[in-house]
Amino acid sequence: MDTKTKMPLPDHCKDCGSRSKGIFCALEGSDLDELSKYKITNKYKKGQTLFDEGTPPYGLYCISEGNIKVHKSSTDGKDIIIRIATHGDVLGHRSIFSESNYQASATALEDSSICFIDKKYITKLIKEKPSIATNLIEKLSKDLGASEVKLANMSQKSVKERLAELLLLLKESHGSRLDSGSLIDLRLTREELASMIGTATETVIRTLSEMKDENLISYEGRKIIITDENSLLDIANPAF
Repeated sequence: MDTKTKMPLPDHCKDCGSRSKGIFCALEGSDLDELSKYKITNKYKKGQTLFDEGTPPYGLYCISEGNIKVHKSSTDGKDIIIRIATHGDVLGHRSIFSESNYQASATALEDSSICFIDKKYITKLIKEKPSIATNLIEKLSKDLGASEVKLANMSQKSVKERLAELLLLLKESHGSRLDSGSLIDLRLTREELASMIGTATETVIRTLSEMKDENLISYEGRKIIITDENSLLDIANPAF
């Protein structure tokens, strides 16, 4: 695990702006006080690793701020991005409850604040608080559904269709409105975009150029602006 900088005084969970989106949203009062005592809040710099594929899980990671790339190595050594986790998401839960090593790595795409909760305590908490178990089951179900859709898209859709759908998904999770359209407030390299849809970097560069020429997208620095969402929807025929 890479070096990380601990915050000297972790904030109370009740003050976390991401709590309403997470699995602990139903906790109140003394339960939330107890969780705040057990969690450790860390700051990760861009490029730092939370955990590595193949290592044993020691606890649960809850994203307070920032975006985390969940990725794994293919048999030919390529880095495959499985998803982008953001504030309110949890990481490491599948490995904890399946009692297996991490099946992927997690790396900060930007400076991020992450709360860590020890495996022993989170297991105890889930047994005592059914609402957390229910929220985790819901999250696991959504993750499984998203994986199934992604697998189907890889075999059935063209690169342009997959890229259009990815941009729309990123707009939903990381988008903000502008006069000119919707800004995807996330800096992803062309290599990372290619990894997320299972194609070559050169193909993504060419397809993005075509989309720009067709006035479907534009740019603000390295960030992408969706300028014609309806046309992208027609191309993507998304499953969400």
